[in-house]
Amino acid sequence: MDELKWQIKELIIDALELEDIKPEHIIDSEPIFGTGLGLDSIDALELGIALKKRFGVKFSSDSEDTKKHFASVNALAEYISRESRL
Repeated sequence: MDELKWQIKELIIDALELEDIKPEHIIDSEPIFGTGLGLDSIDALELGIALKKRFGVKFSSDSEDTKKHFASVNALAEYISRESRL
């Protein structure tokens, strides 16, 4: 799972062009949006597309579960490990 979390962190940085952030600066349990990395809804859309391309997982924009999946790197890793077709 640690390798998956590292891949997610690298994907976040690459997809959202966060040039000043390194994977080791992203804490697995901290929020990705709002107070965490400070990402917004546009970032969520871009990240969702990147995750779909990389891991083959889908997210529903109107689902409360999607908010839970995007809560942290830990939450994304758990969802991807359950749902990935790779």
